[in-house]
Amino acid sequence: MKVNIRTFSVDMKVKNNGIKFEVRDNDDTFRGNCYLTRTGITWCEGRTTRANGNAISWNDFINRMNE
Repeated sequence: MKVNIRTFSVDMKVKNNGIKFEVRDNDDTFRGNCYLTRTGITWCEGRTTRANGNAISWNDFINRMNE
């Protein structure tokens, strides 16, 4: 997978808008965007808008990763 930061603020703290990662296959096929915010993570498959993405809280993410 290729993961690129599409927007990145100079301030290292994650703000309300968060950080956007663009995810592509090794053959450069666009897979989607991942947003990291103070409240959690949102995955937007394909050209899905952020409002229609799948969001989970940090606690839910941590619990899923620890399973």
